Parts: sequence; structure tokens; C-alpha cells
Amino acid sequence: MTGEANSAPDDIEAGEAIDNEALAEAYELALSLEKTGERAGAIEAWRAVLALDPADHGGAAIRLAALGAEAPPRRMPDAYVETLFDQHASAFDDILVEQLGYTVPVLLAEALRKAAPGPYERGLDLGCGTGLTGGALSEFVTTFIGLDISEAMVAEADDRDVYDGLYVAEAEDFLENIGDAEDDFDLIVATDVLPYIGDPTRLFAGMARKARPSAVVGFSTESFEAGDGEAGYRVLPTHRYAHDPVYIAEELEKVGFELLYNPVITVRMEQGNPAPGYLFLARKN
Repeated sequence: MTGEANSAPDDIEAGEAIDNEALAEAYELALSLEKTGERAGAIEAWRAVLALDPADHGGAAIRLAALGAEAPPRRMPDAYVETLFDQHASAFDDILVEQLGYTVPVLLAEALRKAAPGPYERGLDLGCGTGLTGGALSEFVTTFIGLDISEAMVAEADDRDVYDGLYVAEAEDFLENIGDAEDDFDLIVATDVLPYIGDPTRLFAGMARKARPSAVVGFSTESFEAGDGEAGYRVLPTHRYAHDPVYIAEELEKVGFELLYNPVITVRMEQGNPAPGYLFLARKN
């Protein structure tokens, strides 16, 4: 996934009191202005989109941040992420693997074999998507639970039959609330989740809360090097978050994780160019 949609979101439920026709028109205008490089006009248009749809199904806040017009939100709007992945669920594997060369689940499996092979009694896959990571890591985990914010993605994962339980939920909310219904885990993974969450502090705290002593967490990020005084994350022109690896390591340490393994990887291809990133494996102290 590129982290963006190329057309207006599908009709939003009438109960949300949004003028879908006006929203679609505003969205298409903003998208057209952005693609033709008319920055000032695009900024004004995306602000109009956000005013029409405060829940932000179209990701206007992320686009404004990418244009440098607003500070990045701490994570992408739930309505946007859910809409984005619901729209692409049926073609997700083809888009991600065949078109974008996405191999992070396989790279994570290789990293676990090298640095923390387990075995693990209970695993949790945050942002499980269609189950690519669940399939790649099945050899390590006895009981594997998956969750994703997109109901359509969870349906695809259910068809893949690699999880012992599935939830439709946002990752941070699950770790803080819904996860009480589940015993703690000794492996928690989140492949391609941080590109949709800028500030990871709440996510990492939730991981620590649901991790057993000596549990391992594994996840991927896209990367950049922050300058002096710059935040540890930014929104890229692809409308995805990138993170400074030093910042990520510091945030993990704050909630009681010790870094085990941190290789540089290519996360995916973007317009024919490799998108640089990192894998992180860390153990709870």
C-alpha cells in the first residue's frame, strides 16, 4: 500500500451527516491540485475536505502534513486507515507483494531465526492485514492472534486460516482495552504498522503492558535521520510516516525493552526506488 487513495472515499454512512457529493467533489479537486504541483491551492482544498469531513476518511490531515502546511498528527485518522484498507483488501496481496515488492514478513522471520528463534507460546500480530505475517511466522508460534482496523482485511486473514483468533480493532486501543480478554503474549509483531503511526509512545507502552516477562517484540519502520530539534517522525511525500531509528530505540528503552537486533532493510519499492527502513527486535526486561 502506498498510504494513499487515488479517488474519493466510498459513500460514508448517512448517519455521519456528511454531504458525500460535496466531499467527493472537494476531494477530487484537492487531489488534482496536489498532483499538478499547485501547493497553495492544494492546501486550501485539503482544508476544505477536512472541514466537510472532520473524521477525515480521505486522509486530508496527512496530506497537509506532507505538504508542510500542518504539524503531523500523532497517528493517521482511524477513519482514513480503515477506509483505505477496506477499499484495497481484495487486491492487497497483489498490490503489496507483486507490485511493491514487499517482503517484510519474510525478513522478520529471518531476523527471528537469527536473534530470537523462540519458540513462542502466544503471539500477537498487530495490523495483521490479510495474514502475510501470520503465514511467515507460523513456525515460531503455537497460538497466534491477529487484529486489524479493517474488517475487510480481517475477513481476508480469516480465509487464509493462519490465526487462532482474530479481532477488528485499532492496535493501540486493543492493547489498552480489548486485549484484557486475552492472556499476555511472549511475541508481539507489527509489520508495516509504524508507517501509519507517527508517535509510537502509546503503541510501545501498550506492547509492554501485554508482553510477558522476556517477551520479544518485532516491527518494521521506514527511516530518516532527524536533524537537531526535529521530531523523531515525519510524514513522507508518500503520505506515510518515517522514523529516526535512534528515536525508536530510545522510546523502546523508556518502556522497558532492550534492543536485540536492528538491521537495515528495504521496506518496499516506491516508484521503482527502494524505500529504506529498519527491522527492530527487542526483548522486555
